[in-house]
Amino acid sequence: MINGKKVVATIEARMSATRLPGKVLLPLAGAPVLTRIIERLNRSKYIDEICVATTVNPADDAIIKLCEEKKYEYFRGSEDDVLARVLRTAEMCRAEIIVEGMADSPLVDWRQVDYLLNMLVDGKYDYVSNEIGETFSLGFDMRVFPYSVLKETESLVTDPEHHEHVALYIYTHPEKYKIGIWNAAGKMRWPELRLTLDTPKDYELIRRVYDNFYPHNPDFSAEDVVDYLKGKPELYNLNADIKQKKPYAGNIEKNKI
Repeated sequence: MINGKKVVATIEARMSATRLPGKVLLPLAGAPVLTRIIERLNRSKYIDEICVATTVNPADDAIIKLCEEKKYEYFRGSEDDVLARVLRTAEMCRAEIIVEGMADSPLVDWRQVDYLLNMLVDGKYDYVSNEIGETFSLGFDMRVFPYSVLKETESLVTDPEHHEHVALYIYTHPEKYKIGIWNAAGKMRWPELRLTLDTPKDYELIRRVYDNFYPHNPDFSAEDVVDYLKGKPELYNLNADIKQKKPYAGNIEKNKI
């Protein structure tokens, strides 16, 4: 809870990813990707509840099985209308602030999440993120916003793309919403580094990061990851040829925000 408001992290997860099917259950240091994400978010000082936002597709029964075994909260909704799925998940959990997480970010750092939550409250923003402008590496990207703001957009959006990409309408309408941008600085400004989980090459890189840190330091930070990869082109170039699917916030021109 922060500023008296309940904070819920939703994790969008499904088995039918195009380029790496079943990625949410691939092993990282002996546990599924989804477990590692929840483990890392659970360290937040402000997140009250974490809920997996999965789909009614029978393929996602495997995700439900893990959630029930581990006693993770979950909601099943539309596979295509991710906006509605996240909103219904948030409503089930009575969220007042949403931390939008995705199952392609197993290196998410709770410290960065907590920074964004403080930024949201202190600046009275409608949306804050570390993926617009001078960006962090893809894979550290997170976004937080009030439930009420996302709920408002549900009645405004008509473009199917806005239903597929949850907060796209918010951050592409800075004339309507107050947008907070956390720019990366120093060594953390490394937008070319790809740490998202979308392809087999991505998995190989992230797996190696986990194998390096997890046995002795399971709470490794984003800074730890950057320090480890600096000077190791044989690692950070493993997936350098992968092109990110659009849209994502890093593609929004800075002067539009």
